[in-house]
Amino acid sequence: MSPITKSLIKELEHAPESVQREVLAFLRHLRARGAGSDRSEDAHALLPLVESAWAVDWDTPEEDEAWRSL
Repeated sequence: MSPITKSLIKELEHAPESVQREVLAFLRHLRARGAGSDRSEDAHALLPLVESAWAVDWDTPEEDEAWRSL
């Protein structure tokens, strides 16, 4: 395992789960972008980033209750 991989793992082990999700989404985005994807694929690759950013506000009991009737 490379030193950078070890450092990343060490940092992630001590990071809150919300940060871990953002890092994972960002890494997936970077991988998709590096694979020569087109614009529509780039936009699709950003969805996990958007989801993780919005999850802070949307993944709450209050939001669940507000949307329960729909």
